[in-house]
Amino acid sequence: MGPGMADRLDFQQLSAGLRRMGWIRFWIQLVLGTVVLGVLVFAAIGGSMVRNAARAVGLGTGISLTTLAFVVLLFSLWQGWLVVRTGRAIDSPARPTRGETARRIKRSLLADLLGLILALLGYQALAGPLFIQAASQTPGVQVDNLPITATEIVVVLGNAQALFAHVIGLCFSLWLLQRVYRTS
Repeated sequence: MGPGMADRLDFQQLSAGLRRMGWIRFWIQLVLGTVVLGVLVFAAIGGSMVRNAARAVGLGTGISLTTLAFVVLLFSLWQGWLVVRTGRAIDSPARPTRGETARRIKRSLLADLLGLILALLGYQALAGPLFIQAASQTPGVQVDNLPITATEIVVVLGNAQALFAHVIGLCFSLWLLQRVYRTS
């Protein structure tokens, strides 16, 4: 087998790997992003129905940071789709350079890092007030002043979904970047 055939086989394997992993990443993040969107909509509707919506001081900040993490997740989804397109282009005669492919994956990696940071800050802003509420309750006694509502718990779970979506994107981006720079 000549050197041209080996190169062609390497490009085909790289193309297939980028496409496959890009699609897996895209669909996992899309499903998790849909869950996050549903939770944010539920929190917006459910939060306005709660009688004492203003009592949870940190929830507003936590929801805002989770919303920002979701917006970054949308950008990450778009970058994931571009990685799939790049995988297709690698198998064509007009293939992108290694540098162009790496830049696209690095942009996706940075988006997931930013989303991860925003989701972690949002988690801290959500968990703090919930801990204060839980710590102020006496076990076995019904408390009417600061009960933890299902809406608050669902918001924390939605934040965890955003966090997980960015971790998945980060792992896939690192694997793809390693795959691009791997030498045979």
